[in-house]
Amino acid sequence: MDEIRLINIRESILADNQGLAEQIRADLSGKGIFMLNLMASPGAGKTSLIIETLRRMKNNYRFSVIEGDIESQVDSEKVAKEGVGAVQLRTGGACHLDAPMVKAGLDTVNLDIVDAVIIENIGNLVCPADFDLGENRKAMILSVPEGDDKVLKYPLMFSVCDALVINKIDYLESSNFSLETLETHLHRLNPGIRVFKTSCTTGEGLDEWCSWLGQEIERAALPDEG
Repeated sequence: MDEIRLINIRESILADNQGLAEQIRADLSGKGIFMLNLMASPGAGKTSLIIETLRRMKNNYRFSVIEGDIESQVDSEKVAKEGVGAVQLRTGGACHLDAPMVKAGLDTVNLDIVDAVIIENIGNLVCPADFDLGENRKAMILSVPEGDDKVLKYPLMFSVCDALVINKIDYLESSNFSLETLETHLHRLNPGIRVFKTSCTTGEGLDEWCSWLGQEIERAALPDEG
């Protein structure tokens, strides 16, 4: 019997992706540009949070947004209406963005006039957690209607993120969502994660979120002393 050769495709794909992600991060760092990878389930409020963030911050910082979707360009059209440049990445079936896709998007942006890039990843709590896109920070949104048990069901996503936005907090009183239960599980898994409680309908918590994001943008703009 001929020898069977085993090739671990997943490890090879992730290794190739990581190399390009590190190149993207170095290139953006050299220009003092901050990049955020924003992840969530479909319907959690990614686009709404981005729009509200842009409205509060675009007078102080120059943004570009990379929108990832399997099909359509609905979200990028919403961003463009805010007077902010948007790039639409249509994956045609892929359930996540990867570094080559992001590099293709960045290549269309005049980075000399950008302070920060926000990536809206594909709506998915599984695959996007595996792929480094060259971002400075990873953030995810969990909406109250999704329930407080998602941290137990999708631990990798919650463990890799620097910030969690608990969105649609205005639904809290009419649900059985327990902030205490969620945060107990969350901080056991990821003690250093920042948590923001927001509503894009009422505006609750958005100033705190934008303040954190502004600090991260300012930090990225500092000269590299290393």
